[in-house]
Amino acid sequence: MNLVRVHVHYSGRVQGVGFRYTVKSLVPGYDVLGTIRNLPDGRVEMIAEGEQGELEEFLQAVRDSGLRRNIQDEEIVWEEAEDQFRGFEITG
Repeated sequence: MNLVRVHVHYSGRVQGVGFRYTVKSLVPGYDVLGTIRNLPDGRVEMIAEGEQGELEEFLQAVRDSGLRRNIQDEEIVWEEAEDQFRGFEITG
């Protein structure tokens, strides 16, 4: 299994609208681990690890969940997995 990490910054109307909780509710349908948190600058940061195809499907599920209307921009960076997560948590 070849794991990768995706580091995403969402901007727009992404705080105070249930964004993090909606994303976390999607996780059980996918084999992904990671964290999601609000940032002081108004963005939401998500770091997730899994197989690249699974992560791409998860990112599309986030867009398709009704959150797309809140997302003005989505900055995506692919990185090497660090295998540091044991679940998917809201951390801030």
